[in-house]
Amino acid sequence: MSKLKVLIVDDEYLALNLLSGFIEQISDLELVDSIKNPIEALQVLSTNSIDILFLDIQMPSLSGVNLLKSLKNPPVVIFTTAYSEFALEAFDLNVVDYLLKPFSFERFLQAVNKAKELCYKENRTTEHIDLEKIEFVTVKTEGKIVKIFTDDILFVEGMKEYVRFRCINDNHMVFERMKNIEKLLPDNFIRVHKSFIIAKDKVTACHGNQLEIGSFKVPLSRDKKEEVILAVFGN
Repeated sequence: MSKLKVLIVDDEYLALNLLSGFIEQISDLELVDSIKNPIEALQVLSTNSIDILFLDIQMPSLSGVNLLKSLKNPPVVIFTTAYSEFALEAFDLNVVDYLLKPFSFERFLQAVNKAKELCYKENRTTEHIDLEKIEFVTVKTEGKIVKIFTDDILFVEGMKEYVRFRCINDNHMVFERMKNIEKLLPDNFIRVHKSFIIAKDKVTACHGNQLEIGSFKVPLSRDKKEEVILAVFGN
């Protein structure tokens, strides 16, 4: 039986460490990541098949409640918080359990068993991430959380500490590393240069060491040329 994939989102290091340690003791749980920033959590949730989400309620920039409300198909959720007054709202959102900090391993295990039962009942476990089904990536730009639909992306350009999403109708500058963006994008995207990731289906031609994408010309690294030509043109 496959392990259930778990994500922790909490802005307190002590809570992250405690939950990580508890999860390591459960043989059929796999910790995918433990994250302080809820915006980063949205990116992980958009690119991974998460079965169980441990979610703090009070966090800067985005509360756990609002994060959960933003998810179209949320995983099984266990809220963690130091404030009991949020319990009613938590259960209105159909979370499986509500852990009031500080909680013991026994109380944690009780919540996990509820979540596991629901996961197996609904057959939520998946063996791998189906990158072909990713419809958008979630990024933070200019103080906003933005969905960038993958069908609209022409290419991504690395610009030192930033990346620029060049889309059909607009652009988005994001403070992020290229290697992290590369992990977010589905299989239709390929790295063609140290500073460029392109959408394979948007390429119209290749001239020498340049790819044509609409009115743009994107450099193609010599060491990647054979791989890219095969991936884009099929021969």
